[in-house]
Amino acid sequence: MAVLGLSALDQSIVATALPRIVADLGGMAHLSWVVTAYVLASTATMPLYGKLADQYGRRPMIFTAMGAFLLGSALCGLSQNMTQLIAFRALQGVGAGGFLPLAQIIIADIIPPAERGKRMGMVPVVYAATGLLGPVLGGLITDALSWHWTFYVNLPVGAVAFFAIARALRKESMHHAHRVDYLGSVLMTGSITSALLVLALGGTEWPWDSLQVQVCSVLALVLGGWLALHVRKVPEPVLPPDLFGNRTFNIASVVMALTFMGLMGATVFFPLFFQVVMGSSPASSGMLTVPMMLGLVGSSMLSGRRLARTGKYKGVQLGGLVAALVAFSTLAWGMEASWGYGVIEPAIFLLGAGLGLVMPNMTIAVQNALPLARRGVGTAMLTFFRSLGGLLGVTGSGALLARSLHAHGVQAVAAVGAGVNVLPSTVAVYRHAIAGIFGAGALLVLLALVVLLFLPEVPLAGHKAD
Repeated sequence: MAVLGLSALDQSIVATALPRIVADLGGMAHLSWVVTAYVLASTATMPLYGKLADQYGRRPMIFTAMGAFLLGSALCGLSQNMTQLIAFRALQGVGAGGFLPLAQIIIADIIPPAERGKRMGMVPVVYAATGLLGPVLGGLITDALSWHWTFYVNLPVGAVAFFAIARALRKESMHHAHRVDYLGSVLMTGSITSALLVLALGGTEWPWDSLQVQVCSVLALVLGGWLALHVRKVPEPVLPPDLFGNRTFNIASVVMALTFMGLMGATVFFPLFFQVVMGSSPASSGMLTVPMMLGLVGSSMLSGRRLARTGKYKGVQLGGLVAALVAFSTLAWGMEASWGYGVIEPAIFLLGAGLGLVMPNMTIAVQNALPLARRGVGTAMLTFFRSLGGLLGVTGSGALLARSLHAHGVQAVAAVGAGVNVLPSTVAVYRHAIAGIFGAGALLVLLALVVLLFLPEVPLAGHKAD
């Protein structure tokens, strides 16, 4: 939990300090890379951490991830220009890529599946707490000290987590192969990074017909094809082919990718909708999304207790996706019909509650269906597909919004708040476009619901009904 909190707190604190960082270092044109470099590095390294954790154990890999993250944090605080900051944020991301999958793997190692739901339900609590505290702490630290300390603050928190893990986490006696697939690691990381660059920057910083997009697309295809051939020839590949022979893993990966594609693609526009369409201030727009986090935390904890009592996870997940589908549909209809907060806010709460029934239980289902030797890479790959779906959702919804604005000849609203007037015609275009994005999210969740129907329910190991 301390490791997850360290990663989540860093992201929310740094986001608050970005304006001050740009004012000090300059490089406004490269501001997005401060976030993009971190996200790309963390997403691309997730599968690698899972495989290495299966080979060398959880303890060495969590220390490696924390060491890279804390070294990157210290160097970010020492950065003298934007280029250095971007490079060191990538190093931070390399470490952070191991936090979520390794934390989930370690929880799976020490908690029986039947009891795991209660502990997994605490993960959203960490993200909720850091999501609320991070912006406040970021502003206080930046004003009282400087933006450098938004990175330095990771060091004492990380030291406490490092010490706690060193004392509490026992060394495993691993019996798996210790042969590292170096070529496979390079091919997998290279193909994933190339694909993520296209998804993250294509259509925004790089035009779709640009040389950068073409080169990265070709690299992703060539390296991915080479990897597919390579993993069939080596005895202990970085991406075991038999992992994709597990039905539970395949269905869970598709469901998580589709769910997060709809979730991230739509909810990223909540602040824009509240500020441009509803006329809220930037500060209050953030508070208006709190019900989603409350629903997520509450349902995660309740579903964990139910899982411990019944040992059944599929019915809870189906109910969660049905709730998310109703919420997405209500939000799309309510935005288009100009309904007020009395409809929008309960739907936001329902959306969070539905997702809280799906995410922790899906991780438990995959871990329960995989042998110990594949638990690490399976958990990490599920986390990767979840992140990949979110990235696709954000990219796709951004493209949909841009096309809608362009079709109506509307310029993007650069700022909102006191003293900024938005034309009624512009408000109408934004309302219609964002409602359409939530409608697309509803379709994605519906598709995930259909796929989830085929998920087998494997009895949880250690449960009395097993």
